[in-house]
Amino acid sequence: MKRVVLAWSSGKDSAWALHVLRQTEGLEVVGLLTTTNEAFDRVAMHAVRRSLLEQQAEAAGLPLRIVPLPWPCDNGEYERRMAAACAEMRAEGVGAVAFGDLFLEDVREYRLRQMAGSGLEPLFPLWGKNTAELAREMIEAGQRARVTCVDPRKLDPSFAGREFDEEFLRDLPAGVDACGENGEFHSFVYASPSFARPQRIAAGEVVERDGFVFADVLSA
Repeated sequence: MKRVVLAWSSGKDSAWALHVLRQTEGLEVVGLLTTTNEAFDRVAMHAVRRSLLEQQAEAAGLPLRIVPLPWPCDNGEYERRMAAACAEMRAEGVGAVAFGDLFLEDVREYRLRQMAGSGLEPLFPLWGKNTAELAREMIEAGQRARVTCVDPRKLDPSFAGREFDEEFLRDLPAGVDACGENGEFHSFVYASPSFARPQRIAAGEVVERDGFVFADVLSA
């Protein structure tokens, strides 16, 4: 049985990757790996509070390994801290790290380069799936998510804070990926087939910062 740690963004693709991995023979998911911004104690881009991240891990029944990153953080420092985390996981008997990437070849190639020589196998359980079909599969299976970040250059700011549901998908403009794989939006999952129970959440304030629109999520 190969021991796998899942790179965890707190969003819908990560949660669905966990669901898929747990149904894959020969794999055992033993933990979640995520990075947080040291200045704000939130998940980068998704802007999810650490407390909610910890609740997700508890609902998933998995230990959470957090790699704190300075703000600002250059790529070299990011890679040094992630390499140290990978070395620790390898020493603990982890054999692979899984990612929720869907179709961006440059992102996949970057991950492959970074994992080379680490002793950890990179896995991509959702790779190549049709994202429109995948989005609906998630929703129909009972996965629930709230949009926490929107790139206003790619999607209207009014989408920030919305529920990721069928109505949301219908309202997306042509050219916007249904899963936001091109960076159009990011999300926070509060219910999933991979969770023992849903989280109770409430909407926080919506702010514009660093060229993005963020919708805060609070624990209800």
